[in-house]
Amino acid sequence: MGPGQRRLVVLLPQLGDFDSIEYAQALVPALPQLASAAITVLAIGIGQAAGADRFCQFTGFPRERLLVDADPQLHRALGLYEGLQQIGGPWPNLLLMCAGIGSPGTLAEVLRGYTGDRAAPQRIADDETIQAGPLPPIKGSFFARAGGTGFQRPFELATVRLRNMGEVLGHWRTYVPCDDFLTQRGGTFLLEKDDTLLYSFKDRGILGFSATMARPLSFLDPYLA
Repeated sequence: MGPGQRRLVVLLPQLGDFDSIEYAQALVPALPQLASAAITVLAIGIGQAAGADRFCQFTGFPRERLLVDADPQLHRALGLYEGLQQIGGPWPNLLLMCAGIGSPGTLAEVLRGYTGDRAAPQRIADDETIQAGPLPPIKGSFFARAGGTGFQRPFELATVRLRNMGEVLGHWRTYVPCDDFLTQRGGTFLLEKDDTLLYSFKDRGILGFSATMARPLSFLDPYLA
């Protein structure tokens, strides 16, 4: 990956962060279209190789397109939000951010996962069966009966997030070998062939990796063939 082609560079938080997994899950189905538009994708996350392997196995993101670093030096160099830094250490600060403190938009985005969103695409296919944490297996047709098809139905995104959370908590130290950077946020940078910056976005809160969370990759629309 280098000059001579457009590049989408995504700086992820911890690999076990909600945002990292959701961003990868949004990118994976778009990879063929990005390749057709000659846009190369590179993600850089906080973690270690074992976590990267597990992350890619779970999300389907290409392992060769994911780099990891044990600490967020690049994030800090690019001025990305470190998250809430109050007294008490990373865990209390993370919990406060999950409650919306120092994390604008988080509570609204959590709520959107439960209420549904007709502006967002359907997340679970009707013939798909999803296993989310302690819940019994749920067929996608359940959401169709509850709300219809072709858009994000009530509880659909919340169910996907519950599955993601179960995966991370079940393998916590693989995804997050060090708790020091739990609150660190990420960013998105789209570069032209000559390294001109075409687009950038810096996360300001948990579940805020895009300016348009209903369609998180809409910033790419002008650049796709």
